[in-house]
Amino acid sequence: MSELHPLDDYHSESKMRARKNVRRFFTRPALKTILSTTVTGQDNVEGLEGAYIVVGNHTSHLDAPMVFTLLPEHMTERLATGAAADYWYRRPAISKVTSLFFNTYPIERKNKSGDPNAGRAKGMTSRLLKDGIPILIFPEGTRSRTGEMGEFKVGAAALAIKFDIPIVPLAMRGGHEAMPVGSVLPAANRPPIDMFIGKPMYAHEGEQPEAFMARVRSHIVAMLEQSSPYPEEI
Repeated sequence: MSELHPLDDYHSESKMRARKNVRRFFTRPALKTILSTTVTGQDNVEGLEGAYIVVGNHTSHLDAPMVFTLLPEHMTERLATGAAADYWYRRPAISKVTSLFFNTYPIERKNKSGDPNAGRAKGMTSRLLKDGIPILIFPEGTRSRTGEMGEFKVGAAALAIKFDIPIVPLAMRGGHEAMPVGSVLPAANRPPIDMFIGKPMYAHEGEQPEAFMARVRSHIVAMLEQSSPYPEEI
């Protein structure tokens, strides 16, 4: 059996500086060129540190670049997100690029056999959270094909309950219109994108993952409907 994927890179100060420079000199200027972005709710996450899970609705291929570029610097410096091990980690050059841009970690997909590195990514999400690394998860599992928000899988809520850490709800609007499924490039004329950063949410005592995730989803819906990171709960 292969050795587990190491965690050292996710604590590396040099890797963190490299990702910061990529955001500063490449992704941030690029996004400002092609999109008109508005971010609100930064005060909701002031002082947030350690392990937590950023949960957002999945609107387009622009979502991950927007999250890693537009969230406050103290969040993005260590934030990590999963990438399919059988696709993104088969070639070292590709995995290094995705890691540089998005601080990725490998996730093994079901029904994928014959991978000589199988087993190295076992339990990576839990291992990172336990090690104090925050994680980005899109619980719909795939981009919206209609612009409407899909159902949320409960895995993120189960992890938050297991490790007693908060979920940061993130609502994004405009990604589907800016880059619908099937598009290779974003629409012209700098389409508007809104990002609302919600207040960190903890599970209630005894709350089950299904109920917690439903509450998080409702909060994201409320932020979108009220165009505010401080929604009045309905």
